[in-house]
Amino acid sequence: MTSETLRILSVYGQGEGPLAVDGRDTLFVASELEALSSLSADHSVAKSLNCSVRLVRLEELTGHQGGRKGRPGVLCGKVIPNNANMIVHMMTHSGEKPYRCDQCTKRFSYSSHLKIHMRTHSGEKPCKCDQCTKRFSRTNHLNIHMRTHSGEKPYRCDQCKMRFRQKRHLKFHMMIHSGEKPYKCDQCMMRFSQNYILKNHMRTHSGEKPYKCDQCPKCFSLKDQLKRHMRTHSGEKPYKCDQCTKCFSRTSDLKIHMRTHSGEKPYKCDQCTKCFSRTSDLKIHMRTHSGEKPYKCDQCTKCFSRTSNLKIHMSTHSGEKPYRCDQCPKRFSLGSTLKRHMSTHSGEKPYKCDQCTKSFCQKEYLKSHMRTHSGVKPYKCDQCTKRFIRTSHLKIHMRTHSGEKPYKCDQCTKGFIVKGNMKIHMRTHSGEKPYKCDQSASVGKAT
Repeated sequence: MTSETLRILSVYGQGEGPLAVDGRDTLFVASELEALSSLSADHSVAKSLNCSVRLVRLEELTGHQGGRKGRPGVLCGKVIPNNANMIVHMMTHSGEKPYRCDQCTKRFSYSSHLKIHMRTHSGEKPCKCDQCTKRFSRTNHLNIHMRTHSGEKPYRCDQCKMRFRQKRHLKFHMMIHSGEKPYKCDQCMMRFSQNYILKNHMRTHSGEKPYKCDQCPKCFSLKDQLKRHMRTHSGEKPYKCDQCTKCFSRTSDLKIHMRTHSGEKPYKCDQCTKCFSRTSDLKIHMRTHSGEKPYKCDQCTKCFSRTSNLKIHMSTHSGEKPYRCDQCPKRFSLGSTLKRHMSTHSGEKPYKCDQCTKSFCQKEYLKSHMRTHSGVKPYKCDQCTKRFIRTSHLKIHMRTHSGEKPYKCDQCTKGFIVKGNMKIHMRTHSGEKPYKCDQSASVGKAT
Protein backbone atom coordinates (compact mmCIF):
# COMPACT_ATOMS: atom_id res chain seq x y z
CA MET A 1 0.00 0.00 0.00
CA THR A 2 1.40 3.41 -1.02
CA SER A 3 1.39 6.56 1.10
CA GLU A 4 -0.93 8.26 -1.44
CA THR A 5 -3.80 5.81 -0.80
CA LEU A 6 -5.65 4.47 2.16
CA ARG A 7 -7.50 1.16 2.09
CA ILE A 8 -10.82 1.31 3.91
CA LEU A 9 -11.09 -2.03 5.65
CA SER A 10 -14.35 -1.38 7.46
CA VAL A 11 -17.17 1.12 7.52
CA TYR A 12 -19.41 1.69 10.50
CA GLY A 13 -22.92 0.82 9.39
CA GLN A 14 -25.54 -1.54 10.73
CA GLY A 15 -22.97 -3.95 12.24
CA GLU A 16 -22.52 -5.84 9.01
CA GLY A 17 -18.70 -5.63 9.04
CA PRO A 18 -16.38 -4.68 6.17
CA LEU A 19 -18.06 -3.61 2.96
CA ALA A 20 -16.78 -4.69 -0.44
CA VAL A 21 -17.94 -4.79 -4.02
CA ASP A 22 -17.04 -7.82 -6.11
CA GLY A 23 -14.60 -8.89 -3.44
CA ARG A 24 -12.62 -5.60 -3.55
CA ASP A 25 -12.29 -2.89 -0.94
CA THR A 26 -12.72 0.76 -1.93
CA LEU A 27 -9.58 2.93 -2.35
CA PHE A 28 -9.43 6.66 -1.50
CA VAL A 29 -6.60 8.92 -2.60
CA ALA A 30 -5.32 11.57 -0.22
CA SER A 31 -7.17 14.42 -2.04
CA GLU A 32 -10.46 12.56 -1.61
CA LEU A 33 -9.88 12.22 2.10
CA GLU A 34 -9.04 15.92 2.29
CA ALA A 35 -12.32 16.76 0.60
CA LEU A 36 -14.12 14.40 2.96
CA SER A 37 -12.48 15.98 6.00
CA SER A 38 -13.61 19.42 4.82
CA LEU A 39 -17.15 18.41 5.65
CA SER A 40 -17.95 19.47 9.21
CA ALA A 41 -19.44 17.08 11.73
CA ASP A 42 -22.79 18.78 11.31
CA HIS A 43 -22.68 18.18 7.55
CA SER A 44 -21.27 14.67 7.41
CA VAL A 45 -22.11 12.34 4.58
CA ALA A 46 -24.26 10.35 6.93
CA LYS A 47 -26.18 13.45 8.01
CA SER A 48 -26.67 14.40 4.37
CA LEU A 49 -28.36 11.06 3.88
CA ASN A 50 -30.64 11.92 6.81
CA CYS A 51 -30.15 8.59 8.54
CA SER A 52 -27.83 6.89 11.03
CA VAL A 53 -25.74 5.03 8.45
CA ARG A 54 -22.20 6.32 7.68
CA LEU A 55 -21.28 5.50 4.11
CA VAL A 56 -18.08 6.40 2.29
CA ARG A 57 -18.09 4.29 -0.84
CA LEU A 58 -19.41 5.42 -4.21
CA GLU A 59 -21.56 2.32 -4.55
CA GLU A 60 -23.29 2.92 -1.23
CA LEU A 61 -23.64 6.70 -1.67
CA THR A 62 -25.41 6.16 -4.99
CA GLY A 63 -27.57 3.35 -3.67
CA HIS A 64 -28.91 3.93 -0.20
CA GLN A 65 -32.65 3.58 -0.53
CA GLY A 66 -34.62 0.57 -1.66
CA GLY A 67 -32.02 -1.40 -3.64
CA ARG A 68 -30.83 -4.94 -3.41
CA LYS A 69 -29.01 -6.19 -0.33
CA GLY A 70 -25.52 -4.68 0.01
CA ARG A 71 -26.37 -1.81 -2.39
CA PRO A 72 -29.65 -0.29 -1.26
CA GLY A 73 -31.38 2.33 -3.58
CA VAL A 74 -30.55 5.83 -5.03
CA LEU A 75 -30.30 9.14 -3.14
CA CYS A 76 -30.94 11.78 -5.86
CA GLY A 77 -30.58 9.97 -9.19
CA LYS A 78 -27.14 11.38 -10.07
CA VAL A 79 -24.36 9.01 -11.07
CA ILE A 80 -20.98 10.30 -9.86
CA PRO A 81 -17.81 8.92 -11.49
CA ASN A 82 -15.52 8.74 -8.45
CA ASN A 83 -15.38 9.05 -4.69
CA ALA A 84 -13.98 12.61 -4.46
CA ASN A 85 -16.64 13.90 -6.87
CA MET A 86 -19.31 12.16 -4.83
CA ILE A 87 -18.12 13.84 -1.65
CA VAL A 88 -18.18 17.24 -3.35
CA HIS A 89 -21.59 16.42 -4.82
CA MET A 90 -22.95 15.67 -1.36
CA MET A 91 -22.27 19.27 -0.43
CA THR A 92 -25.10 20.30 -2.78
CA HIS A 93 -27.43 18.36 -0.48
CA SER A 94 -25.91 19.57 2.77
CA GLY A 95 -25.44 23.20 1.72
CA GLU A 96 -21.80 23.02 2.76
CA LYS A 97 -19.58 25.62 1.02
CA PRO A 98 -16.00 25.05 2.21
CA TYR A 99 -14.29 27.20 -0.46
CA ARG A 100 -14.21 30.83 0.65
CA CYS A 101 -13.18 33.90 -1.35
CA ASP A 102 -10.46 35.83 0.52
CA GLN A 103 -11.53 39.15 -1.07
CA CYS A 104 -15.25 39.10 -0.32
CA THR A 105 -17.77 37.10 1.73
CA LYS A 106 -18.83 34.64 -0.96
CA ARG A 107 -18.40 30.89 -0.48
CA PHE A 108 -18.60 27.98 -2.93
CA SER A 109 -19.18 24.22 -2.92
CA TYR A 110 -16.66 23.67 -5.70
CA SER A 111 -13.07 24.88 -5.93
CA SER A 112 -13.62 25.41 -9.69
CA HIS A 113 -16.46 27.83 -8.92
CA LEU A 114 -14.19 29.76 -6.56
CA LYS A 115 -11.52 29.91 -9.27
CA ILE A 116 -14.00 31.36 -11.77
CA HIS A 117 -15.31 33.80 -9.17
CA MET A 118 -11.80 35.12 -8.46
CA ARG A 119 -11.72 36.46 -12.02
CA THR A 120 -14.36 39.03 -11.00
CA HIS A 121 -11.73 40.48 -8.66
CA SER A 122 -8.71 40.11 -10.94
CA GLY A 123 -10.56 41.12 -14.13
CA GLU A 124 -9.07 38.12 -15.88
CA LYS A 125 -10.95 37.09 -19.04
CA PRO A 126 -9.11 34.12 -20.54
CA CYS A 127 -11.86 33.05 -22.95
CA LYS A 128 -11.49 35.07 -26.17
CA CYS A 129 -13.90 35.29 -29.10
CA ASP A 130 -12.08 34.50 -32.36
CA GLN A 131 -14.49 36.65 -34.40
CA CYS A 132 -14.36 39.91 -32.44
CA THR A 133 -12.39 41.54 -29.64
CA LYS A 134 -14.64 40.48 -26.76
CA ARG A 135 -13.31 38.33 -23.91
CA PHE A 136 -15.06 36.42 -21.14
CA SER A 137 -14.24 34.99 -17.74
CA ARG A 138 -16.15 31.73 -18.40
CA THR A 139 -16.35 29.35 -21.34
CA ASN A 140 -20.15 29.11 -21.12
CA HIS A 141 -20.39 32.91 -21.47
CA LEU A 142 -18.18 32.70 -24.56
CA ASN A 143 -20.37 29.90 -25.98
CA ILE A 144 -23.51 32.04 -25.51
CA HIS A 145 -21.75 35.05 -27.09
CA MET A 146 -20.74 32.99 -30.15
CA ARG A 147 -24.44 32.69 -30.98
CA THR A 148 -24.48 36.44 -31.74
CA HIS A 149 -22.09 35.65 -34.62
CA SER A 150 -23.72 32.42 -35.77
CA GLY A 151 -27.28 33.68 -35.29
CA GLU A 152 -28.10 30.44 -33.48
CA LYS A 153 -31.19 30.62 -31.27
CA PRO A 154 -31.72 27.11 -29.93
CA TYR A 155 -34.47 27.93 -27.42
CA ARG A 156 -37.90 28.21 -29.08
CA CYS A 157 -41.18 29.41 -27.58
CA ASP A 158 -43.89 26.77 -28.08
CA GLN A 159 -46.64 29.42 -28.06
CA CYS A 160 -45.24 31.82 -30.68
CA LYS A 161 -42.48 31.92 -33.28
CA MET A 162 -39.85 33.63 -31.16
CA ARG A 163 -36.49 32.00 -30.50
CA PHE A 164 -33.77 32.87 -28.00
CA ARG A 165 -30.02 32.45 -27.55
CA GLN A 166 -30.29 31.75 -23.85
CA LYS A 167 -32.60 29.48 -21.89
CA ARG A 168 -33.23 32.15 -19.25
CA HIS A 169 -34.42 34.57 -21.95
CA LEU A 170 -37.00 32.01 -23.05
CA LYS A 171 -38.07 31.56 -19.42
CA PHE A 172 -38.62 35.31 -19.03
CA HIS A 173 -40.43 35.45 -22.38
CA MET A 174 -42.87 32.72 -21.30
CA MET A 175 -44.09 35.05 -18.56
CA ILE A 176 -45.49 37.30 -21.31
CA HIS A 177 -47.81 34.47 -22.31
CA SER A 178 -48.67 33.44 -18.76
CA GLY A 179 -48.94 37.03 -17.49
CA GLU A 180 -46.92 36.01 -14.46
CA LYS A 181 -45.30 38.92 -12.60
CA PRO A 182 -43.96 37.51 -9.35
CA TYR A 183 -41.81 40.51 -8.37
CA LYS A 184 -43.81 43.28 -6.67
CA CYS A 185 -42.67 46.80 -5.80
CA ASP A 186 -43.29 47.50 -2.10
CA GLN A 187 -43.63 51.25 -2.72
CA CYS A 188 -46.18 51.24 -5.54
CA MET A 189 -48.58 48.84 -7.25
CA MET A 190 -46.28 47.80 -10.08
CA ARG A 191 -45.26 44.18 -10.62
CA PHE A 192 -42.52 42.70 -12.81
CA SER A 193 -41.68 39.42 -14.50
CA GLN A 194 -37.98 39.64 -13.65
CA ASN A 195 -36.14 40.53 -10.46
CA TYR A 196 -33.59 42.78 -12.20
CA ILE A 197 -36.41 44.87 -13.73
CA LEU A 198 -37.84 45.36 -10.22
CA LYS A 199 -34.36 46.32 -9.00
CA ASN A 200 -34.04 48.91 -11.78
CA HIS A 201 -37.56 50.17 -11.06
CA MET A 202 -36.74 50.71 -7.37
CA ARG A 203 -34.24 53.38 -8.45
CA THR A 204 -37.16 55.50 -9.66
CA HIS A 205 -38.21 55.68 -6.00
CA SER A 206 -34.74 56.05 -4.47
CA GLY A 207 -33.33 58.32 -7.19
CA GLU A 208 -30.19 56.16 -7.19
CA LYS A 209 -28.01 56.54 -10.29
CA PRO A 210 -25.02 54.25 -9.75
CA TYR A 211 -23.65 54.36 -13.31
CA LYS A 212 -21.50 57.47 -13.74
CA CYS A 213 -19.98 58.81 -16.96
CA ASP A 214 -16.22 59.28 -16.57
CA GLN A 215 -16.19 62.08 -19.16
CA CYS A 216 -18.95 64.35 -17.84
CA PRO A 217 -21.01 64.75 -14.63
CA LYS A 218 -23.99 62.71 -15.86
CA CYS A 219 -25.15 59.63 -13.95
CA PHE A 220 -27.64 56.92 -14.93
CA SER A 221 -29.85 54.40 -13.18
CA LEU A 222 -29.26 51.72 -15.84
CA LYS A 223 -26.02 50.37 -17.28
CA ASP A 224 -27.49 50.37 -20.80
CA GLN A 225 -28.33 54.07 -20.48
CA LEU A 226 -24.69 54.83 -19.64
CA LYS A 227 -23.54 52.68 -22.58
CA ARG A 228 -25.75 54.63 -24.99
CA HIS A 229 -24.66 57.93 -23.47
CA MET A 230 -20.98 57.10 -23.96
CA ARG A 231 -21.61 57.13 -27.71
CA THR A 232 -22.29 60.87 -27.47
CA HIS A 233 -18.66 61.25 -26.42
CA SER A 234 -17.14 58.69 -28.79
CA GLY A 235 -19.36 59.61 -31.75
CA GLU A 236 -19.97 55.91 -32.32
CA LYS A 237 -23.06 55.17 -34.43
CA PRO A 238 -23.14 51.41 -34.92
CA TYR A 239 -26.70 51.16 -36.31
CA LYS A 240 -26.74 51.95 -40.04
CA CYS A 241 -29.74 52.54 -42.29
CA ASP A 242 -29.66 50.14 -45.26
CA GLN A 243 -31.56 52.61 -47.46
CA CYS A 244 -29.43 55.72 -46.98
CA THR A 245 -26.10 56.77 -45.47
CA LYS A 246 -27.40 57.73 -42.03
CA CYS A 247 -26.14 55.98 -38.91
CA PHE A 248 -27.48 56.02 -35.36
CA SER A 249 -26.22 55.43 -31.84
CA ARG A 250 -29.41 53.60 -30.79
CA THR A 251 -31.53 50.89 -32.41
CA SER A 252 -34.69 52.76 -31.39
CA ASP A 253 -33.51 55.84 -33.34
CA LEU A 254 -32.83 53.70 -36.41
CA LYS A 255 -36.30 52.13 -36.14
CA ILE A 256 -37.93 55.59 -36.02
CA HIS A 257 -35.77 56.79 -38.93
CA MET A 258 -36.84 53.82 -41.10
CA ARG A 259 -40.37 55.24 -41.00
CA THR A 260 -39.15 58.21 -43.08
CA HIS A 261 -38.50 55.67 -45.85
CA SER A 262 -41.64 53.58 -45.36
CA GLY A 263 -43.94 56.54 -44.59
CA GLU A 264 -45.31 54.61 -41.61
CA LYS A 265 -47.05 56.78 -39.00
CA PRO A 266 -48.47 54.37 -36.43
CA TYR A 267 -49.36 56.95 -33.76
CA LYS A 268 -52.75 58.58 -34.50
CA CYS A 269 -54.34 61.57 -32.79
CA ASP A 270 -57.81 60.66 -31.47
CA GLN A 271 -59.03 64.27 -31.80
CA CYS A 272 -58.04 64.99 -35.40
CA THR A 273 -56.79 63.16 -38.48
CA LYS A 274 -53.07 63.64 -37.85
CA CYS A 275 -50.69 60.69 -37.52
CA PHE A 276 -47.09 60.59 -36.32
CA SER A 277 -44.06 58.35 -36.64
CA ARG A 278 -43.05 58.88 -32.99
CA THR A 279 -44.98 58.77 -29.72
CA SER A 280 -43.11 61.88 -28.54
CA ASP A 281 -44.40 63.84 -31.57
CA LEU A 282 -47.97 62.71 -30.85
CA LYS A 283 -47.59 63.72 -27.20
CA ILE A 284 -46.40 67.22 -28.20
CA HIS A 285 -49.21 67.50 -30.78
CA MET A 286 -51.87 66.65 -28.17
CA ARG A 287 -50.93 69.86 -26.36
CA THR A 288 -52.35 71.86 -29.29
CA HIS A 289 -55.75 70.37 -28.34
CA SER A 290 -55.37 70.54 -24.55
CA GLY A 291 -53.56 73.88 -24.46
CA GLU A 292 -51.00 72.40 -22.05
CA LYS A 293 -47.73 74.34 -21.86
CA PRO A 294 -45.53 72.59 -19.30
CA TYR A 295 -42.26 74.41 -20.09
CA LYS A 296 -42.15 77.75 -18.25
CA CYS A 297 -39.66 80.57 -18.73
CA ASP A 298 -37.97 81.41 -15.41
CA GLN A 299 -37.47 85.05 -16.45
CA CYS A 300 -41.00 85.94 -17.55
CA THR A 301 -44.53 84.50 -17.44
CA LYS A 302 -44.44 82.77 -20.81
CA CYS A 303 -44.97 79.02 -21.11
CA PHE A 304 -44.38 76.64 -24.03
CA SER A 305 -45.57 73.26 -25.23
CA ARG A 306 -42.05 72.23 -26.36
CA THR A 307 -38.61 72.49 -24.79
CA SER A 308 -37.23 73.60 -28.17
CA ASN A 309 -39.62 76.57 -28.19
CA LEU A 310 -38.57 77.51 -24.67
CA LYS A 311 -34.92 77.33 -25.75
CA ILE A 312 -35.62 79.67 -28.67
CA HIS A 313 -37.50 82.03 -26.39
CA MET A 314 -34.66 82.16 -23.83
CA SER A 315 -32.44 83.76 -26.46
CA THR A 316 -34.77 86.80 -26.37
CA HIS A 317 -33.65 87.34 -22.77
CA SER A 318 -29.96 86.61 -23.28
CA GLY A 319 -29.78 88.33 -26.65
CA GLU A 320 -27.37 85.62 -27.76
CA LYS A 321 -27.26 85.12 -31.54
CA PRO A 322 -24.29 82.89 -32.36
CA TYR A 323 -25.38 82.07 -35.95
CA ARG A 324 -24.32 84.79 -38.42
CA CYS A 325 -25.33 85.16 -42.07
CA ASP A 326 -22.24 85.46 -44.30
CA GLN A 327 -24.13 87.54 -46.88
CA CYS A 328 -25.66 90.18 -44.65
CA PRO A 329 -25.24 91.50 -41.07
CA LYS A 330 -28.11 89.46 -39.65
CA ARG A 331 -27.50 87.04 -36.79
CA PHE A 332 -29.71 84.28 -35.39
CA SER A 333 -30.13 82.39 -32.15
CA LEU A 334 -30.69 79.06 -33.94
CA GLY A 335 -28.88 77.32 -36.79
CA SER A 336 -32.22 76.26 -38.31
CA THR A 337 -33.35 79.90 -38.46
CA LEU A 338 -30.15 80.88 -40.25
CA LYS A 339 -30.68 78.05 -42.75
CA ARG A 340 -34.19 79.30 -43.52
CA HIS A 341 -32.91 82.87 -43.80
CA MET A 342 -30.34 81.88 -46.43
CA SER A 343 -33.16 81.10 -48.86
CA THR A 344 -33.98 84.85 -48.91
CA HIS A 345 -30.57 85.41 -50.54
CA SER A 346 -30.71 82.49 -52.93
CA GLY A 347 -34.36 83.10 -53.83
CA GLU A 348 -34.85 79.35 -53.63
CA LYS A 349 -38.42 78.24 -53.00
CA PRO A 350 -38.37 74.46 -53.22
CA TYR A 351 -41.78 73.88 -51.62
CA LYS A 352 -44.46 74.24 -54.32
CA CYS A 353 -48.21 74.25 -53.84
CA ASP A 354 -49.87 71.62 -56.06
CA GLN A 355 -53.16 73.59 -56.19
CA CYS A 356 -51.83 77.00 -57.24
CA THR A 357 -48.63 78.60 -58.54
CA LYS A 358 -47.24 79.68 -55.19
CA SER A 359 -43.89 78.43 -53.88
CA PHE A 360 -42.31 78.73 -50.45
CA CYS A 361 -38.82 78.71 -48.98
CA GLN A 362 -39.95 76.75 -45.93
CA LYS A 363 -42.00 73.59 -45.60
CA GLU A 364 -43.96 75.12 -42.69
CA TYR A 365 -45.07 78.02 -44.88
CA LEU A 366 -46.37 75.64 -47.54
CA LYS A 367 -48.17 73.63 -44.87
CA SER A 368 -49.91 76.77 -43.54
CA HIS A 369 -50.72 77.90 -47.08
CA MET A 370 -52.42 74.58 -47.91
CA ARG A 371 -55.03 75.37 -45.27
CA THR A 372 -56.20 78.30 -47.38
CA HIS A 373 -57.25 75.69 -49.96
CA SER A 374 -58.66 73.11 -47.55
CA GLY A 375 -60.28 75.64 -45.20
CA VAL A 376 -58.94 73.74 -42.17
CA LYS A 377 -58.53 75.94 -39.11
CA PRO A 378 -57.07 73.66 -36.42
CA TYR A 379 -56.20 76.37 -33.87
CA LYS A 380 -59.25 77.36 -31.78
CA CYS A 381 -59.59 80.22 -29.33
CA ASP A 382 -60.70 78.90 -25.92
CA GLN A 383 -62.44 82.18 -25.07
CA CYS A 384 -64.58 82.64 -28.18
CA THR A 385 -65.66 80.70 -31.27
CA LYS A 386 -62.94 81.93 -33.63
CA ARG A 387 -60.54 79.51 -35.29
CA PHE A 388 -57.27 80.09 -37.15
CA ILE A 389 -55.05 78.55 -39.79
CA ARG A 390 -51.82 79.33 -37.94
CA THR A 391 -50.77 79.30 -34.30
CA SER A 392 -49.22 82.75 -34.79
CA HIS A 393 -52.65 84.11 -35.81
CA LEU A 394 -54.24 82.56 -32.72
CA LYS A 395 -51.49 84.03 -30.56
CA ILE A 396 -52.13 87.54 -31.94
CA HIS A 397 -55.89 87.08 -31.50
CA MET A 398 -55.51 86.07 -27.84
CA ARG A 399 -54.15 89.58 -27.15
CA THR A 400 -57.61 90.98 -27.94
CA HIS A 401 -58.85 89.04 -24.90
CA SER A 402 -55.92 89.68 -22.60
CA GLY A 403 -55.40 93.32 -23.62
CA GLU A 404 -51.69 92.66 -24.05
CA LYS A 405 -49.90 95.15 -26.32
CA PRO A 406 -46.28 94.04 -26.44
CA TYR A 407 -45.13 96.46 -29.16
CA LYS A 408 -44.56 99.90 -27.58
CA CYS A 409 -43.82 103.14 -29.39
CA ASP A 410 -40.56 104.62 -28.07
CA GLN A 411 -41.72 108.19 -28.84
CA CYS A 412 -45.14 108.15 -27.20
CA THR A 413 -47.18 106.01 -24.81
CA LYS A 414 -49.06 103.98 -27.41
CA GLY A 415 -48.84 100.18 -27.54
CA PHE A 416 -49.90 97.71 -30.25
CA ILE A 417 -51.03 94.11 -30.50
CA VAL A 418 -49.25 93.55 -33.83
CA LYS A 419 -45.74 94.65 -34.78
CA GLY A 420 -46.96 95.79 -38.21
CA ASN A 421 -49.39 98.24 -36.61
CA MET A 422 -46.58 99.80 -34.58
CA LYS A 423 -44.50 100.15 -37.76
CA ILE A 424 -47.35 102.05 -39.45
CA HIS A 425 -47.80 104.23 -36.35
CA MET A 426 -44.09 105.21 -36.33
CA ARG A 427 -44.65 107.06 -39.63
CA THR A 428 -46.79 109.60 -37.79
CA HIS A 429 -43.61 110.58 -35.93
CA SER A 430 -41.16 110.33 -38.84
CA GLY A 431 -43.51 111.89 -41.41
CA GLU A 432 -42.71 109.04 -43.82
CA LYS A 433 -45.26 108.59 -46.60
CA PRO A 434 -44.01 105.68 -48.70
CA TYR A 435 -47.17 105.15 -50.79
CA LYS A 436 -47.46 107.54 -53.77
CA CYS A 437 -50.51 107.90 -55.98
CA ASP A 438 -49.55 107.34 -59.62
CA GLN A 439 -52.57 109.26 -60.96
CA SER A 440 -52.14 112.66 -59.25
CA ALA A 441 -49.45 113.93 -61.68
CA SER A 442 -51.49 113.07 -64.82
CA VAL A 443 -54.61 114.71 -63.39
CA GLY A 444 -52.64 117.98 -62.81
CA LYS A 445 -51.40 118.06 -66.41
CA ALA A 446 -54.88 117.55 -67.79
CA THR A 447 -56.19 120.64 -66.03
